[in-house]
Amino acid sequence: MFELKVITYFAAAHRLKMVAKKCENMHGHNWKIEACVGSKSLNSAGIIVDFGEIKKQVSEIIAKLDHCVLNELDFFRDNNPSSENIAFYIAKKLQGTIENNDIKVTSVTAWETEDACATYKPL
Repeated sequence: MFELKVITYFAAAHRLKMVAKKCENMHGHNWKIEACVGSKSLNSAGIIVDFGEIKKQVSEIIAKLDHCVLNELDFFRDNNPSSENIAFYIAKKLQGTIENNDIKVTSVTAWETEDACATYKPL
């Protein structure tokens, strides 16, 4: 398996529901997102996909999250805007943009601080 990773950042606010009281208050993070895609084989150029393509697709997804209140977005009205659900959301959106059936999202990690993150790995 070959894997490619891109990293990007965004800032957003959220309120978590039904967790520690402190996190139920509105607060923000400067999120770091690591998005990985993989394939069992390489294309004729010897790559999975051009980094620029994946960066562009991830950037388009992140643009909808950047500088907003996550709780106000449709997906997060029904899903707690936790690091876990942010990673899940980005993974699902990213997979939907990939046209090559041989390329799959292998993981997305959402870092909310330098020492706290959650990773979603599609099965």
